[in-house]
Amino acid sequence: MSIRRWIAAALTAITVGFALLVAPAIAHHSSGPFYDPQNRVDIEGTVTRFVFKNPHAFLYLDVPGENGATIEWQVELGAPVGLRRMGWTPDTLPLGMIVKASGQKSRAEGSHGVCCVRMTKADGSPVLEGGRVQERQTNR
Repeated sequence: MSIRRWIAAALTAITVGFALLVAPAIAHHSSGPFYDPQNRVDIEGTVTRFVFKNPHAFLYLDVPGENGATIEWQVELGAPVGLRRMGWTPDTLPLGMIVKASGQKSRAEGSHGVCCVRMTKADGSPVLEGGRVQERQTNR
C-alpha cells in the first residue's frame, strides 16, 4: 500500500471516529428555545400522571389557578435512564402525591409547562430519601 493510501485511510478513520463521537452531542437539543430561563415559576400541585418514557419523562400536576380553576401543568424531566441512576422509578411519584416544583416556564403562549425543575414534597423534603434538594450556591 502506498503512503498516500495510508494517509487517506487514516484521515478517513479519524473523520468517521470524530463524527461518531460528536453526533450524540449535536443530536440533543437545548431547552432554551422552549423554556425561558428568565421566567421562573413556582407551582404546587397533585400528581395526575407520571410518564416515565424516552426521550424525556413527563410529570403532570393539577395546580389550583388564581381564579380557583384547576390547571394541568406539564413538567419536563430528564431521560429515564438518568433518572434511574439517581434512584427514580415509575413509582417514585404516585398519583395523588402533592409536590412543589420551581423551574423555567414554557415560552409557548397559553401553555402551562415547566422544565429544569427543583422538586420537593409538599413539606419541602426531598422526593427521594437521601436526595439533594438544596440549590447550588456560589462561594464568595
